[in-house]
Amino acid sequence: MRIAAEMPQAEHQPVLLDAALAGLSLRADGVYVDATFGRGGHSGAILSQLGAQGRLVAFDQDPDAEVHARELAAVDSRLTFVRASFAEMAERVEALGLMGRIDGVLFDLGVSSPQFDVAERGFSFRHAGPLDMRMNPDAGEPLSAWLHRASHGEIASVIKRYGEEPMAGRIAAAIVDARAKAPIADTRQLADIVAGAIPARVQAGKRIHPATRTFQAFRLHINDELEALDRALEGAFDVLAPRGRLAVISFHSLEDRRVKRFIRHQARPPAPPVPMAPAVDPALREIGKPVRAGADELALNARARSAILRVAERTDAPKVTA
Repeated sequence: MRIAAEMPQAEHQPVLLDAALAGLSLRADGVYVDATFGRGGHSGAILSQLGAQGRLVAFDQDPDAEVHARELAAVDSRLTFVRASFAEMAERVEALGLMGRIDGVLFDLGVSSPQFDVAERGFSFRHAGPLDMRMNPDAGEPLSAWLHRASHGEIASVIKRYGEEPMAGRIAAAIVDARAKAPIADTRQLADIVAGAIPARVQAGKRIHPATRTFQAFRLHINDELEALDRALEGAFDVLAPRGRLAVISFHSLEDRRVKRFIRHQARPPAPPVPMAPAVDPALREIGKPVRAGADELALNARARSAILRVAERTDAPKVTA
């Protein structure tokens, strides 16, 4: 078996790296899952702490991430890469014969920094790029196709639900008006349309670009991200061994609410509905308090500003289903 003597340098600094590794409570001979390989920052760090008998299974649906993962797997046979959504984790881990044997699962949710930096992926309004936003460009519908056919109500609903944007109706109306005159060409034009729909008095004093929430909403919708996360958390529980750790880094409230709700439901099961029925044992144990980046990390990595890490450990009890 070959083990890389030196891990390739990550293209961006992984967020909450030390806290995530501590949360996983890594064992040298353990078997772990990186649910979001990205550019391999967390994976490389995990591998650096594993011994010859350790193993890492990494997931990502992004073809660019696959290139980096295959390069790392070529020099370190402890890594198995699966190009798939983390929503498929349970089925894929079962196919590898590792069901119920995973010692830790790590999620680093959202879009990686390199994805934002590649204009052709259409995630960012900082660069003029095609209206795509698909995590997996080989599947699903690009944003351009959806924006072309969606009604005002559908667009407003997505912006409101996934972006928590109070100006959702005005923004949707501006998009519908603009596309009636000519197809919306690229991400920068879309950002300008969104910004133009928000009154200057509302924008005044805001630190974020006025299109930030709308772009987030479209990305979450196009990739079905929150629903995929729900399936992934269920799958992560199923693949864990007793005393295996679940560590999740979220970047906005919609993700974190789902993670918090899942962990708390498993860690604090509701009382049985039938009087005198035996209490349901918790299937997860919360580990510590949620962790946020400290001043030193924030000074080096602004992306860590909104990050929050939650960690839980599986018990011997079965999953809470009620």
